[in-house]
Amino acid sequence: MSWHVEVDEHTCIGSGMCAALMPEVFALEGAVAHTVVSDVEDGDETVLDAADSCPAMAITVTDGGREIGPRP
Repeated sequence: MSWHVEVDEHTCIGSGMCAALMPEVFALEGAVAHTVVSDVEDGDETVLDAADSCPAMAITVTDGGREIGPRP
């Protein structure tokens, strides 16, 4: 199983927090981040940490269509 990761490029402010935490999943391109891979192993808490740390709340992590990140 895997979790799906997306970055809303219209919301992203390019802080780079996600790319610093998980360069294997996120990268900065110009002024915004994007995903290098969109599916990660389920249970990888670091991707949830990246979603939680995004100052613009631009990262969404879903598990089977159910949003699990960012966490409340």
